[in-house]
Amino acid sequence: MIVFLPSILWGQEAITNSILKDKDSFYYINTKDYPEGEKKLPIGVFDSGIGGLTVLDAIVNFDGFNNESLDPGADGEIDFIMEEFIYLADQANMPYGNYSAENKDELLLEHILKDVQFILGNKYYPSSEAQTFKTDKLPIKALVIACNTATAYGKENIETFLKHAELDIKVIGVIDAGVRGALEKLALDEDATIAVMATAGTVSSKGYVNTINEQKNKLEYTSNIEVFQQGGVGIAEAVDEDSDYYDKDLTKPRENYKGPNLKGNLRIDKALMDIYNFDYEDFKMLCDSQGSDDCSILQINDAENYVRYHLVSLLEKIRKANVQQPLKSIILGCTHYPYLTREIDLVLKELYNYQEEDGSYRYRQFMAKDIDLIDPAVNTALELFQHLKGEKLFNENGNIHNSEFYISVPNQDNPNIITNEKGNFPYEYKYGRSEGEIQEYVKVVPFSRRSISEDIFSRLEFQLPFTYNLIEKFIGDSTKIDR
Repeated sequence: MIVFLPSILWGQEAITNSILKDKDSFYYINTKDYPEGEKKLPIGVFDSGIGGLTVLDAIVNFDGFNNESLDPGADGEIDFIMEEFIYLADQANMPYGNYSAENKDELLLEHILKDVQFILGNKYYPSSEAQTFKTDKLPIKALVIACNTATAYGKENIETFLKHAELDIKVIGVIDAGVRGALEKLALDEDATIAVMATAGTVSSKGYVNTINEQKNKLEYTSNIEVFQQGGVGIAEAVDEDSDYYDKDLTKPRENYKGPNLKGNLRIDKALMDIYNFDYEDFKMLCDSQGSDDCSILQINDAENYVRYHLVSLLEKIRKANVQQPLKSIILGCTHYPYLTREIDLVLKELYNYQEEDGSYRYRQFMAKDIDLIDPAVNTALELFQHLKGEKLFNENGNIHNSEFYISVPNQDNPNIITNEKGNFPYEYKYGRSEGEIQEYVKVVPFSRRSISEDIFSRLEFQLPFTYNLIEKFIGDSTKIDR
């Protein structure tokens, strides 16, 4: 059977046909019977990993309106208290930001459409060992892409896919929200420099730069706004404990390291070592010599040290460009970065006060004293609220504590996959696969103490307490998990 797809879906024919046409496929969904417009349905949220929980946390804590009248103004009660959420972390295939660098845009889009298929569908595995799946997951009434790279590369494709499936489901992405948050800090005639810190994939897509220019013109800003980007390779990966970038058990450099080093494109500049001010304790930097000054191999092995490298690199770009208006805000263009706002603020203050040997300040003229860190999540929550209000889709009888959380793990029952000693996809296999070979690379399973590390749970408990409580309740009460 030949199916003609819109041009934007060319390259994703295989997965699209599997979802919409092939009734024998694991991914098939009967969209003709999809229950659209039902208030009681949950809201779907997905990201390439656990970083998107920062977006979900902003949503579930959002209090910008009166819950009775829906008029603007906080009333002390969270606005989505009766909404239920389904969250997916595609942890097995993350980080999404590296697919573009490996010329695997089509494979990335295939992963994104599989994420959408899961969110729309009813299938999941109760555990990584389970060989049969369950079919009692609910469909959704709205979709939030809590991933900057997936928004940049996939939002338009997702919207086209949904139209092709004849589904009227709102798709909300984080990039538009982040740009609005940054521009709201500026007067219409205020000159400024804005920076975007994001994954390499989001940076190469120019999603933020294009959206800033579009929104600037649309909102009639007359000012001169310069935009600088920094691809934060290693930051999200360290948060998600990707062993190619961070491994707390290491005491010396390893061969499979993919982060900044003393050679190559992502080069640690020895002339800037005093400015980086790396923390070497507890093997947070891995060196092939006992003395840090004598390293011929140097690898970053800590999230804050990745932040230090990338903020110095960003400020060096701005300094060398000799910008005339100071850096006013940094858009945290990756959902993992809000976990590190304390570290980012700390390093920015260090750089603002960094003095050369002659007493001059290296970066101060290029920086506002207090730089706003823009988390797109808050504006994403606002857009979701406005959509539910406009379409009269608020759940009247739901309970936010019934939210569900899922994560992808390598499918060990698939003989075609390759995993390393930790049971994860190695870098070369992860980015070496070909699009169109439709198979279950992963199983999507509920969050559990087996599928999420204790270090990550501890960070969630400390930084996202309400979301952590929702996860804990799901794990504790869930009949969806194999015990």
